[in-house]
Amino acid sequence: MTRGKRNLLITVAVIAVILLMFYSSIKGAYNSFVTLDEGVKASWAQVENQLQRRYDLIPNLVETVKGFAKQEKEVFIGVTEARAKVGEAKNIPDKIAANNQLTGALSRLLVTVERYPDIKSNQNFIRLQDELAGTENRIAVERRRYNETVKTYNVKIRTFPSNIMAGMFGFTKAEFFDVPESAKGVPEVKF
Repeated sequence: MTRGKRNLLITVAVIAVILLMFYSSIKGAYNSFVTLDEGVKASWAQVENQLQRRYDLIPNLVETVKGFAKQEKEVFIGVTEARAKVGEAKNIPDKIAANNQLTGALSRLLVTVERYPDIKSNQNFIRLQDELAGTENRIAVERRRYNETVKTYNVKIRTFPSNIMAGMFGFTKAEFFDVPESAKGVPEVKF
């Protein structure tokens, strides 16, 4: 074998190894984006499961309270309208906004309940209130998990050099499930 052919074979082998390493690097990065993206979607599905549970529980809670507090019509209308917006929301940011509005309406409903001692002693209401409290805890846990998954995903697509590949493959930032400013205040109870 001549020296020229041997150099050509070495050059081809080096180029092939470099191309293989480049391919493996791109493949690994792309697959990690896909894995993280699917993790975000799976976490959001768990949040939606718990939001649906709350959504389904609300009519029973409202009907139980309605029987005791007929004069609090605007509170019931607010809860019902907020619940309807949750049902109409189609994308994640709209669902987050609608559920934040529903959280505020529910807190107003529970403040209304404080005005009526008979409601608080009703067994149906107590059971529904416990269900709602458990559901709210589940929502908080799933929201935390979702936000952790979104953070991991967003860090991956924003750090160098993976941000270049994320842009090439069309991966974009995911939205966090943030609590609105209105929900951060303490509800006011007036008698």
